[in-house]
Amino acid sequence: MSRRILLVDDDPRFVAQLDRSLSRRGFDVECALDGSNALRLARLFRPDAILLDMRLGSDSGLHIIPRLRKLADRPRIIVLTGYASIATAVEAIKRGASDYLPKPAHLQAILNAIAGTPERTEAAGETSAPQAMAPLASVEWEHIQQALADSDGNISAAARRLQMHRRTLQRKLSKKPTLN
Repeated sequence: MSRRILLVDDDPRFVAQLDRSLSRRGFDVECALDGSNALRLARLFRPDAILLDMRLGSDSGLHIIPRLRKLADRPRIIVLTGYASIATAVEAIKRGASDYLPKPAHLQAILNAIAGTPERTEAAGETSAPQAMAPLASVEWEHIQQALADSDGNISAAARRLQMHRRTLQRKLSKKPTLN
């Protein structure tokens, strides 16, 4: 199992909590709160696995996956996100991620992803399915973010892709969905 973990997330409380949990289980953990520090630490620390938040402030963790993959001797890259969707899961895997987990992820699911083993149900020994779907508002938000990324951040072009009025898109962007 991988022992050196780079944890990349812009939420300091989540980072501290996961760092403690992994350290208690014998992992050597380094933490970064943004993409540039993640790249720097990957070069120095040489992790076996990287837990990468898909959204790093206003940046996307997806954009740094290929660079992390090159810098750190082909680590397992596990994307964690509160905005899970099929489109971003496919994109993460295309860019080189080894696994993709929706937040909140149970520690055992994270440990299984680090080890490269599927999550198993205790009784049947079968691979378990996610227990809850992402809320519709989160799926819409992710779809909008993908259109923006495909349009290089141009709101007018993204609105055309989404077949909606530019002002409607701006209004939706001003209301980030909350996850319950």
